[in-house]
Amino acid sequence: MEPFRSVRGGGARAWLAAAEASLLRSLVSQIMSLVEPDGDDDRPEPDDELAVLESMVHGPGADQPPEDPVLARLLPDGYRDDPEAAGEFRKYTEPALRSAKHAAAQEMLDTLPDAGGRIQLTQEQALSWLKALNDVRLALGVRLGVTEEFEEQWARLKPDDPQWTAFEVYAWLGAVQESLVQALH
Repeated sequence: MEPFRSVRGGGARAWLAAAEASLLRSLVSQIMSLVEPDGDDDRPEPDDELAVLESMVHGPGADQPPEDPVLARLLPDGYRDDPEAAGEFRKYTEPALRSAKHAAAQEMLDTLPDAGGRIQLTQEQALSWLKALNDVRLALGVRLGVTEEFEEQWARLKPDDPQWTAFEVYAWLGAVQESLVQALH
C-alpha cells in the first residue's frame, strides 16, 4: 500500500493492491453484519402493545449489553458503575450508534475500489474510513486478546502460528489508519 497523502482542499489519496482492497472489503463487511440490528427472534408477543412499540423504536433487548465481546466493545455501556442507567442510556442510543457505524462502513465500501488501485477521499469520506478502520481494529483486537503489550504479544508468536497472520493484519490496519490520520492533519 502506498500511504495516504493529503489532497489539496482536504481529503486524502492512496493506492491499494487488489489483495489489500479485498481484505479491507471483507473485514468491513463483517463489521457491517455485526452492527446490523438483530432479527425478529426476540420480539415481544403482539398482546403487549407497549413492548411491541418500544421494540420497534429501540429494538428487542436494546437495554441489555451485547453478549458478544466484540459487540460489547463496539457498543460500550455509557455508565460502567450503574447498570440501570447504562441500560436506559443504551436503549436510547444504541440504535443510532449501530446505524452510524453501519453508515461509516458502507461509505468505506462505496469508496473502496473492488480491484484495488487509486483511492481519493473527500474529508468526509476519510473520516468515515477512520471510523470504519477503528471498528475493524477494535473487533480484531478483542478477538485476538490484544493488550497494550501488542508488540510483545506478536513477538512471542512463531510465523507458523495461525494468530501470527492476524496480528500482522492488525498491525497493518494500524499503519493504514495512522497514515490516514497524518494525511488529514
